[in-house]
Amino acid sequence: MTHVLVLNGPNLGRLGSREPDVYGSGTLEDLKAELEAAASEGTSIDLRQTNDEATLIGWLHEAVDSAQPVILNPAAFTHYSYALRDAAALVTKAGLLLVEVHLSNPHAREEFRHTSVISAVATGVIAGFGFDSYRLALELIERRLG
Repeated sequence: MTHVLVLNGPNLGRLGSREPDVYGSGTLEDLKAELEAAASEGTSIDLRQTNDEATLIGWLHEAVDSAQPVILNPAAFTHYSYALRDAAALVTKAGLLLVEVHLSNPHAREEFRHTSVISAVATGVIAGFGFDSYRLALELIERRLG
C-alpha cells in the first residue's frame, strides 16, 4: 500500500470561495474526492491543510519518518519560508518523492510569486493546471513507485 501525503498551506482551506477565477470553484473536499477516484488500487490519499507553518513542517517530518511521498502546495510559504524549504529538503534527501504543486501558474501572476524557495529541493514542480496539477503529481508518484 502506498500512502501519499497531500499537504496544503495557508488559505487553501478557502478553496471554492477564494478567488474562484484564479483557484477554481472546487473545495478541498472536492480535490480529495478527485484524487481518491484517480488513485490506483493500493494507493491511499491523506489530504491535509493548515495555515500554520510549524504544522506543515511537522507533517514533512512525518513523511520522512514514515517514508511517504508528498504532494505539497506550500501556497504563500512558497515564496519565503526557508524553514519549510529545509523540511522539504529532508524529504527528498531521504530518497522520497516530493512534488511541488500550484493551482495557478505563479509565473503568470504578480512578480513576488515568481520565486519559489521550495522548487530547488523538490523532485519536480507542476503548476497552472488547477486540480489537474495534483492529479498529474499523483500519476507521477504512482508511476515512479510502480
